[in-house]
Amino acid sequence: MKTYVFDSYAILAFLEDEPCAGMVEKALREVLQGKARGALCMINWGEIYYIVMREQGVEKAGEVVALLDQYPLELISADRGLTLAAATFKGKYKVAYADCFAAALGQQLNATVLTGDPEFKQLENEVKILWLP
Repeated sequence: MKTYVFDSYAILAFLEDEPCAGMVEKALREVLQGKARGALCMINWGEIYYIVMREQGVEKAGEVVALLDQYPLELISADRGLTLAAATFKGKYKVAYADCFAAALGQQLNATVLTGDPEFKQLENEVKILWLP
């Protein structure tokens, strides 16, 4: 079964109805229909929360969390193995630490990471990426 890891970039683009939101919606629909597995690292979940909180307030951040809870996305905690893999990416590349967790989870699950974040270009040889325009 196809597996997607949703980077915070993808979720935020979906929530803000950016031009690439349709691609994210398609992947989320596949997850809802049981045609794909969807995962989100808890670190990236937290990143989504704090970005929305900073930009739109605590109430809106709570609404976003409630919305995300409606999707059958597996929230994956950062255990020792995942954290080591993320830290290794961070040590090798100039990529934001939270992005390293999405990449590490993608690698761990042999999944495709949905993102449009240009920092991931450095990780193209390490993890499968579905580029959002």
